[in-house]
Amino acid sequence: MREIMIWAYPDKGLILGMVVVFLLLYNIYLFRFYRINKKLRVKKTRLAYKLVLRGLYVLLFLIALAGPSIGSALKEIKEEGRDIFIAVDLSRSMNATDIAPSRLQRVKFELKNLVRTFSGDRLGLIIFSSEAFLQCPLTFDQNVLQLHIDGLNTDLVPNQGTDIAAPLAMALDRFRQDADVAPNTAKTIILISDGEDWGENLPPVIDQLREAGISVFSLGVGTEAGSTIPEKGSVLLDRTTRQPAITILEADNLKMIANQTEGQYFELSDVAQEMPLLIQEVQRLEGAVIGSRTVEASANKYFYFLLAGLVLAFIDMIYPVKTIAL
Repeated sequence: MREIMIWAYPDKGLILGMVVVFLLLYNIYLFRFYRINKKLRVKKTRLAYKLVLRGLYVLLFLIALAGPSIGSALKEIKEEGRDIFIAVDLSRSMNATDIAPSRLQRVKFELKNLVRTFSGDRLGLIIFSSEAFLQCPLTFDQNVLQLHIDGLNTDLVPNQGTDIAAPLAMALDRFRQDADVAPNTAKTIILISDGEDWGENLPPVIDQLREAGISVFSLGVGTEAGSTIPEKGSVLLDRTTRQPAITILEADNLKMIANQTEGQYFELSDVAQEMPLLIQEVQRLEGAVIGSRTVEASANKYFYFLLAGLVLAFIDMIYPVKTIAL
C-alpha cells in the first residue's frame, strides 16, 4: 500500500504566517548585525551556516506543528448506542433554596455537564409535576438539549402536586414506540426530583420498567432540613396551616425505584455532590453494539520532527558560530 503524508492540522495560513514572522525577525537581526559589524571583517560563510542551521530547525518545528502522519492501517470501530431519558421535576418545591442558588438552578448546571458527557448517545428530556410532558424527544443534537435545559422553570408545568409515575410511564411508552428505530440500544432513565409524590400508579409502572429491562438512576435533590419555597417576592404558604411551607428531600421513593429497576440512587444536597458518580455509573452500562465500521488510521509522527528540531536548536545554543573574526 502506498504511503501518503497526511497532515493533522493543515492550516496553511498559520504556517505561512509563522514563516513570514521568522523571516522578518531574522532579517532584522541580520540588518543589526551588518550595521554593528560593517567596519569589521566578517566571514560570510559562517553567517550563512548560522542562517541555514536556524532555518532548518524552525522548518522542523513548523512540520511538527502541522502534525505529519505517515503510513496507514485499518482499524475496526464498534458503534455502541444508549438511549437516555432525563426526567426533571418542575414542581414548585424545586425552587427551594436549601441548595444554592436553588434546587432547580443547580440541577440545570449539572445537566449541562451530563449532556456533554453523553455526546455520543441519544438523550431526551421529560418535565413533570402533577403531569408529564415530553420537552425534547431522543436526539443526538446537543445544542437543542442545551437550549431546553436553559429554559427549564417551574411555570412550564401545572403545579397541583407531584406524580413521579407519570414521567416514568411516558419514558417507557416512548422507548416502546422507538423500538423499531433503535431496537438494540441500551435504555435508561435518569429521574431527578426532591422525592415528593402524590401519585398512586408507581408500583405497576415499576413492574413494567423491570420487565422491559429499563434501569432508573434517581437523583434526590434537596436536604433533610429543607427550606421554604420562594414565590412572588414572598414564600409559599401551607394551605392548611397558612404558615410558610417547608419542603424537604424525601428519598424513600427514589431509592425504591432505583433498587427495583436495578439502577442506583444518588443525592445532590449541601453535603452530597453525587452527580459525577451518577454519570460514572451510567457510563458503565454497556451500550448495545449497533454496528461497526472500518476506518483507515494513520499515526501522527510529529514527535520525530520536534525532537530533531530541538537537537539542532540545542546545538545552535551551546556551539555558537563565530561571525566576527578578531
